[in-house]
Amino acid sequence: MQTLHSAPIVLPVSAEPIGDGAVLVDGDRVLAVGARDALVAAHPGVRERRWAGVLTPGLVNAHAHLQYTDFEDLNALGQPFPVWISELTSRRPSFTDAMWCESARRGVNLMLDSGTTSVADIVTDACVLAPTARSGIGGISYLEIVFQDARSWSESGRARLLDQLGSSPAGRRLGVSPHTPYTVAGAVFADAVAIARDKGLRIHPHVAESPAETQYVAQGTGPFAESMTKFGKAMELIRDGGCGLTPTMYLDKLGVLAPDVHAAHCVHCDPADRAVLRERGVYAALCARSNKILQAGQPPVADYLREGSPFGIGTDSLASTPSLDLLEEAAALRDLARAQGYLEPDLDRRILEAATLGGAGAMALPDAGRIEAGARADLAVFEVPGLADLTPEAAYTALLDAAAQRSHRCLATVLGGTLVHRNA
Repeated sequence: MQTLHSAPIVLPVSAEPIGDGAVLVDGDRVLAVGARDALVAAHPGVRERRWAGVLTPGLVNAHAHLQYTDFEDLNALGQPFPVWISELTSRRPSFTDAMWCESARRGVNLMLDSGTTSVADIVTDACVLAPTARSGIGGISYLEIVFQDARSWSESGRARLLDQLGSSPAGRRLGVSPHTPYTVAGAVFADAVAIARDKGLRIHPHVAESPAETQYVAQGTGPFAESMTKFGKAMELIRDGGCGLTPTMYLDKLGVLAPDVHAAHCVHCDPADRAVLRERGVYAALCARSNKILQAGQPPVADYLREGSPFGIGTDSLASTPSLDLLEEAAALRDLARAQGYLEPDLDRRILEAATLGGAGAMALPDAGRIEAGARADLAVFEVPGLADLTPEAAYTALLDAAAQRSHRCLATVLGGTLVHRNA
């Protein structure tokens, strides 16, 4: 059945804004987008849903950990990243598979209720693949490889990954996430990437998130080196006293960075690092609110914008961020760009593009993050103050301003043509 979704302003993102616009949906696909009057005339009698808000593509979250939704209290610890991750790790054994699944399910619902329709989800416990797949949310689940040295990898880690890759639930794309250079030995990192590439899967590591990571990679010392030694992990970087490189350059030396990779955080990336990411076709997934809470630093978003570096926007997990609302994350990143001196008039548009097209590009999803004929019918509608007085071109700013003040509201989310959230 065909449905026409119309609104005072439609932001296709991949095209110019439309005043009094509409999107014609047929099944799970967009059939057409344009002026409401023209589409109504061309399709007489079509069922119409008239929304009192700004209609956008479903948002695309470029980095999250859905299974940690029920660790929400950790975002109020007020501790730096190495302390926080130690606390998270120590709590993990208290969760059963059923608890992980319920936590991930709640995370999916929070995303759908706030307009996100695709997500790059890091999966530490494969049990959560089932509820994520059942939800129908788009994107990729990246199976995480963490706390692996050569011995543990050869004894069980490699076989576990291969088994998980061979038994994924229907309806969910998989990828591979070697966690970081400080929790995965170099040889293991390279082998995991080779496995992913052999199977044509995408890769999503964490890169340059904290100063402690930079210290570990360059010198083989610091809190992460102490943790790996405590847990008996034989890591080359500790043995060799580091490699003298930044985390980005180290992964490039291992042959990791390529267009099939997108990297979470990328906070501590200097101009040379950012140039390498651009040259290799690697998107960054920026998570400014998580970085702030974990005292990890500020991603150089103004530099990414000036240099034309591709990036998407992620929320990280609710364990380290105030919400899974991607529009709120986008507003925080916009404000950070301003504080860093990026004052160009295209700022609001480019940030909203990062929250849609950027996440889609990071995961190589050609039919997500945009409203155009043939794309998946993933839509979101947002209530914003002063809608009646807005010009279509002002909607980018109005959305981010409302999200910054938390005065926005997701009125509806359409996932693959199906209305999955409606806020009366």
